[in-house]
Amino acid sequence: MASRAADFPVAGGAGAGFRFRLPPVGAVVPLVALLMAWQIACLTGLFPPQVLVPPSGVARALVDMTQSGELQRHVGDSLFRLTVGFAIGAVAGMAFGAVIALSRLAEAALSPLFMTLWQVPVIAFVPMMVMFLGIDEPFKLAVVAIAAFFPMALATFDGIRGVPRNWFEVAKVYRLRLPQLIRRILLPATVPAVLTGLRVSLTRAWVVLVAAELLAADSGIGQMMEMGRQLFQIDVVLAGVMVSGLIGFLLDRGARWVESRATRWRAA
Repeated sequence: MASRAADFPVAGGAGAGFRFRLPPVGAVVPLVALLMAWQIACLTGLFPPQVLVPPSGVARALVDMTQSGELQRHVGDSLFRLTVGFAIGAVAGMAFGAVIALSRLAEAALSPLFMTLWQVPVIAFVPMMVMFLGIDEPFKLAVVAIAAFFPMALATFDGIRGVPRNWFEVAKVYRLRLPQLIRRILLPATVPAVLTGLRVSLTRAWVVLVAAELLAADSGIGQMMEMGRQLFQIDVVLAGVMVSGLIGFLLDRGARWVESRATRWRAA
């Protein structure tokens, strides 16, 4: 069937090993149609080149920036900030979510403030953070960490609170210490919720990072697009949009793959 993904076995004989799955044709057709309509609209003069550059022009810009090393430098800077900031925010969020989930006193004291700050867009913190941190690396890392912190804390809290109470009673009967309680009960039971929180936090952190780089940065995908806008290089701006969207898509797909593998391991 044309609408189904094609399977190709990879070593090991028929039915053995992993399978490489091609994307279904139905997922490629809309993208191709969009690119064709975009190209035709530009070639027919429906949009002037100062407003919209054809896909061929964006492709040339991507090739030029790749050959000069500019694209790799901006992508590398953004991914470095995402990795470090996300690690800080995710670990802090898991620790905070576990504390307020395991302690009623901590929940009563910290939950109202947490839920209030959770409703504030991360970008709203940018002006204040620029005043205190400037536009150097600490600012970008802090933005990413804050974006990852809240979804991760909420997912961890929900995951721990979803553990059946009788499991804790069994832990009391066996007199499990806190490290044993975490390793034997909390970690296996909260794997799905925590992994979902990681996926949401990762994609959210990437979006917020690109937005922050648009506002205040000296490098990165967002800064590349902002510089292209200031120089009226629409092809560079659109190239940045396509690269940031592709990276976000790959991050989400990768996180989904890890989530499915880890959930399968937990079930086994």
